[in-house]
Amino acid sequence: MNSNAQSLEWAVVGSDIGPLLLAATGEGLVTVVFHATTERREAALRQLSGRLGAEPVEDPAGRLAEPIRQLAAFFDGTLREFGLPLDWSLSGGFNRQVLRELAAGVPYGTVVGYGDLADRVGSPGAAQAVGAAMGSNPLPIVVPCHRVVESGGKLGGFGGGLETKRQLLALEGVLPAPLF
Repeated sequence: MNSNAQSLEWAVVGSDIGPLLLAATGEGLVTVVFHATTERREAALRQLSGRLGAEPVEDPAGRLAEPIRQLAAFFDGTLREFGLPLDWSLSGGFNRQVLRELAAGVPYGTVVGYGDLADRVGSPGAAQAVGAAMGSNPLPIVVPCHRVVESGGKLGGFGGGLETKRQLLALEGVLPAPLF
């Protein structure tokens, strides 16, 4: 059992991009899951329980109170930088290195190319590996993988779906707001 994860608290919160499943350990926020329908939530909680060796307990008022408050402030436009303890135990090696650089070095309202991010972590030419790291991001929004785009300006992929990526970039003023 991972000693840092003796308890795992979770909650589903509404957002401008749909329901989000949040989970935290004693170390900090460990995951954010998009489109947290009942089926997706149950699958994510089973996977988390298996990976962390902890039984998930629903508790929006415990460790998740501050992440919930900060996400609400992000979506209402009053928070531009998250200040949360993060549990990186679901990410390792190169992926963790890339995600930490993304979190620290790509501020609100900006974007970075996959290749540029590879250069920043000392791995020029590793744009595809950076793309894989973005796809493995257990902490989207807080670790802003939506800010990583293709070098030609195309959006690239996104685990939450391209429409969600567009909405997040529009929220940050990078793209025009959707017409609907």
